[in-house]
Amino acid sequence: MTPQPILRTTRLALRPFESTDAATVQRLAGEREIADTTLTVPHPYLDGMAEGWIGTHRELWEKQGHAIFAVTSESDGVVGAVGLHLHLAHRRAELGYWIGRPFWNRGYATEAARTLIAFGFETLGLNRINASHLTRNPASGRVMIKAGMTFEGILRQHVVKWGHPEDLAEYAILCEEYDDTRR
Repeated sequence: MTPQPILRTTRLALRPFESTDAATVQRLAGEREIADTTLTVPHPYLDGMAEGWIGTHRELWEKQGHAIFAVTSESDGVVGAVGLHLHLAHRRAELGYWIGRPFWNRGYATEAARTLIAFGFETLGLNRINASHLTRNPASGRVMIKAGMTFEGILRQHVVKWGHPEDLAEYAILCEEYDDTRR
């Protein structure tokens, strides 16, 4: 696979994480509010975890398993992360993201999600991109809707977060729907 690209919007650059981003990742993702509404971000976020996580990205990209990007702004540097968990045999991927609390309500998650959806369809040749959120985090659902995704349903008590069963709201967008929005 070719090197992971840098994707640009008017305000953001989505780029591969670098080892020098680890302290920022630990500080931003380490806030309880981030871990509370994501399934894979640990809390507490201990020393070395960010370095370990970033260290997996290149191999995951090369094995066509994940495309994980740092969400960066020119003025603030790393503000979050966005990624696709790829299932290329089925031409689909799962979208995930988090944005650091100091950068909430600026539209960064929506902008990053839209950019990665475009990358998935236009560059990776995907047919379907799905995403989910804990139902107690409706802000994430609003991001998915603004990114062009359609609500598909609720998976009741589908995951366990911190010992408690949680419902997941499921969203998706198909390539043909994405194409329709571009016409």
